[in-house]
Amino acid sequence: MAGFLRSLFFILFFSVGAAALSSSILVDDLVSFYRNKQLLREAENSKDKLKTLNEDYDALLSYMKEDCNYLDRIALATVGIEPNEEGTEYPRVTAEQLAAAKEALTKDKKLEVFEPALPDWLERCREPRRRTLLFFTGAVLILVSFACFGHIKKVSVCESDLVKGQ
Repeated sequence: MAGFLRSLFFILFFSVGAAALSSSILVDDLVSFYRNKQLLREAENSKDKLKTLNEDYDALLSYMKEDCNYLDRIALATVGIEPNEEGTEYPRVTAEQLAAAKEALTKDKKLEVFEPALPDWLERCREPRRRTLLFFTGAVLILVSFACFGHIKKVSVCESDLVKGQ
């Protein structure tokens, strides 16, 4: 039972020490990994937005090909020319309505909350003082695991007598 506990503590202390030591050494690589991951996520989001824009433009072009008057109807709204047809009354837009429409259109952009590029634990490990402390703590844990829980050489009775006789 004592051998099992000794082995368990050795594995525990050594693995925690090795993790701390290696993470303090590999902090720069972890930072670049998380930044590249964030850049990839942003690129994929941009690609998805471009796909939806292409689909919208394709649909608009197909409408324009099917209906000859479609271009005349959207040209007024696109260019901003006020329609001037007799006998037709067009509603006037107020500033409050424009603000509400603008808020509704930008609502999707507000919902996109970007995750921080780096996790909190990695931000803390990047600090030079903490990085050095993490390195030395990992080294001490590895030394403790070998010194306290490492293999113990059993001395036989005959060898102990030889040592006493000298």
